[in-house]
Amino acid sequence: MLSSPDLSFSRTLPIVVFNQLGVLLEQMAQTVGSTALILTEVVLVRIYIPGKWQRQRFTLVVSEQFSVLLVGTFEQGSRETEGQGIYSEINAQLTFNLEAIASFVCELRDLFECDSDTHQNLERYQQIIRPNDATLQSQFTLLLLESLLTQPNQEIIAPPSPIDPAVYICQPVEDALKKQISQERLLNQVTTQIRKSLDLPVIMATAITQVREFLELDRLVIYKFAGSQVNTQPYQSDIIPLNETALTTGMELSVREPCEIYFSIHENNGEHSPFVSVNNKTLLEDYQQYGGYIVYEARATDAIRSVLNYTEKNCFIQSSQCWEKYCQGFTLAVDDVEKTYALEECLLNFLRECQVKAKFAAPIIFEDKLWGLLIAHQCDRPHQWNDSEKNLLIAIAEQLAIAIHQAELMQTLTQEKQNLEQRVIERTIALRDALLAAEAANRLRSEFLATISHELLTPLTYVIGMSSTLLRWPLGELSQRQRGYLQTIHDSGEHLLEMINDILDLSQIEAGKTALNISEFSLVNVAQNAVESLRKKATSEQINLILDLQIDPKRDRFIGDAERVEQILWNLLTNAIKFTPENGSVTLRLWVEDDTAIFQVEDTGIGIPEEQLPLLFEKFQQLDTPYRRRYEGTGVGLALTKQLVQLHRGRIEVESTVSIGSIFTVWIPTQAVRVFRSAEC
Repeated sequence: MLSSPDLSFSRTLPIVVFNQLGVLLEQMAQTVGSTALILTEVVLVRIYIPGKWQRQRFTLVVSEQFSVLLVGTFEQGSRETEGQGIYSEINAQLTFNLEAIASFVCELRDLFECDSDTHQNLERYQQIIRPNDATLQSQFTLLLLESLLTQPNQEIIAPPSPIDPAVYICQPVEDALKKQISQERLLNQVTTQIRKSLDLPVIMATAITQVREFLELDRLVIYKFAGSQVNTQPYQSDIIPLNETALTTGMELSVREPCEIYFSIHENNGEHSPFVSVNNKTLLEDYQQYGGYIVYEARATDAIRSVLNYTEKNCFIQSSQCWEKYCQGFTLAVDDVEKTYALEECLLNFLRECQVKAKFAAPIIFEDKLWGLLIAHQCDRPHQWNDSEKNLLIAIAEQLAIAIHQAELMQTLTQEKQNLEQRVIERTIALRDALLAAEAANRLRSEFLATISHELLTPLTYVIGMSSTLLRWPLGELSQRQRGYLQTIHDSGEHLLEMINDILDLSQIEAGKTALNISEFSLVNVAQNAVESLRKKATSEQINLILDLQIDPKRDRFIGDAERVEQILWNLLTNAIKFTPENGSVTLRLWVEDDTAIFQVEDTGIGIPEEQLPLLFEKFQQLDTPYRRRYEGTGVGLALTKQLVQLHRGRIEVESTVSIGSIFTVWIPTQAVRVFRSAEC
């Protein structure tokens, strides 16, 4: 019911009539001129809105000469037409009341509290609301009466003519089914390619080309956020790439402080890579977190401007608000950028320059991480995005997320493999260097010992020789006490000579300078010589020295170095006698198996603890036992023995029990008739 003087009314109208009134208001705004602000409910598509605004549609015109508000609300629980989300009727209110319009603008302004520019623009327009110009008011009143009173002409449907061909009533259904089948086939092709290939650039380029052609889009792009790790281009740049946020997301918020973002092109290995330089540190940090750039593009014609290499100065940047919404799976559908961004003059001008009339953005998310966006553009006209187009673009974005996830896993695996290979190489080099250093140090030590031992032999020989000569003098020339001193000097010299010879032999073997004098000899003779040379020592220590020959006389002949074999036996027997208490026994056994001579020295000595057995054949090692201070030695004898055994390509083993005794077993194979050097073993 109309009321004076502002012609405000409220009634339930068909949705068609409500839309006609909205068009009528837009025509009046165009009559006023460019100073008028025209807003519809589409400006809310990019922000979160309360429930009551979700059921509301409106058209708002604000200017100094003419202002009007048309608001329509769908009732809760009202039924949709044919289940298509389209309401047949709406509760409409139209008013010219200045206070009502200002109150509505105030509520609308509060919805954009996080968007400083939009908030300020709405506040500015709220201040300019004035009483309507009488001429414009009258003009609109006439147009309004004409629109409300004039009934639309009924369309007369002529009866079907037998001459005209009949229209197939199921044709729209069949066309829809065919399009759905084609859409599923396209999606299956993209899915199959992703499963067969790990080449992400090829997958992306092929997918957006096929989808653009199928949906007849003017432009389809893939937008990548700067923080994403998977590379889609064959190049990398240390410079921050082009921020196409305004073009792609439609979720831009102006920064609080004035600043500029400069877009330009960077040349890198023949490829064009956009970058941005920012004169504000906080803005740079925000960009690195939320900004990004377009990595792929498919266009219908070359007449449509490319956004890959776009150069522009702009006043907006991506914010955490839109980032979080996209992370939650938010999709943005803008049917008409002129209406959606009516309050964003800078952004709207940018979209006009880039030829964007309508756009749809779907997030590319995998493992709860936002990688980028799939964005569709219509460049020549506004476009109403239907559910079929939205579902296909969302499905393609999901498949691209799978492809990116595969590429990320492969990239991670490749990187780990390269890191592992590099660590193996570095470790190998380090081990080789350590081995070379150890070998060099060991060689220098052996050469040093050989040199020192050789230098000690000459004066030691004089000491032993002269003491022997003095001991052979007649008794009257020397007192008994003097002879005791000389005997001590002689015995100590002999002992020292024995140790020096062992050290010299050991150092020469390790330095690779020892050769085996191979010949045929009697094993029995070698064993008897070793036993007889120590018989006197064993008797003085009250130890029973036994030779147990378990050898067939026919197998007595053996090929090897007789002197070195006797030295092995002598070292083992000496060691056994030294560590065997009085009234104990030391036994040397000998037998032959196949072509191997086996020597076994068994004693009833103090034994060796099991935990110390690994140190037994180490150089200069004396085992820590209760008898350590009682028995002298340098720990060279057994080490030299093992080296001599290995020089014959043989082996030595030991079994021991504390307080019971030890058994040393040596296996020496027969040698070929040639000279062996230690370096060959």
